[in-house]
Amino acid sequence: MLNEKVVKLLNSQINKEFYSAYLYLDMANYYAKEGLSGFENWFVIQAQEERDHAMLFRQYLLNNGHEVKFEAIADPSKEYKGYKEPLEAALAHEQYVTDSINKIYDAAMEVKDYRTRQFLDWFVKEQGEEEMNAEDNIRKFVLAGDGKGLFLLDQHFQARTYAAPSLVLD
Repeated sequence: MLNEKVVKLLNSQINKEFYSAYLYLDMANYYAKEGLSGFENWFVIQAQEERDHAMLFRQYLLNNGHEVKFEAIADPSKEYKGYKEPLEAALAHEQYVTDSINKIYDAAMEVKDYRTRQFLDWFVKEQGEEEMNAEDNIRKFVLAGDGKGLFLLDQHFQARTYAAPSLVLD
């Protein structure tokens, strides 16, 4: 059995991951409304990844004999003031998620929960990639500018495809 503090944090992370999916779908909706289907695609895929992360945390708790408790998911709807704002909000959100996962890792370290630490290692690496991708999207946006550059970046984002996570749960 896992430590109850760690279980509580893992349950909370499930809800944070589902919220992340909602948030990214809201961003996708914004870009769809603006006619940027590539940006929309990028965030729809990001939402799928976040949902998968929630499901991995869920399965980990179940595999370790713990109950999963879902909380209400807050409404992520926001009015954006330009194409760059959702990209910046995505980076800030990924930094928030990284901090949350690090807190779970710290709690697991305190109680010498090696199994959970090993499970979280994948998420620590994944969050590094998530933050890097969000930073890259902002850099690309700044480089692209308006007009033809924005169109080309939108086409680039349209090419993104979904890939299921490769984490194997014991």
